[in-house]
Amino acid sequence: MVKNILIVIFIFVGLYIVLDFRDHNFKRAIDACIAGSKKLGKQTTTQQAKEFCEDQINKGK
Repeated sequence: MVKNILIVIFIFVGLYIVLDFRDHNFKRAIDACIAGSKKLGKQTTTQQAKEFCEDQINKGK
């Protein structure tokens, strides 16, 4: 009985960790895209670059 409860608790903790960090890669991809667009020399604001990068990344999905 105790073993089953520990397994259920472990599963819930694992699900929480996975769901909490699922956007981590998306945020890193956007940050890299923004940094790359700034180095290309385009005269855009950070917000415009972020919107462009989000659109491009969502198209690729």
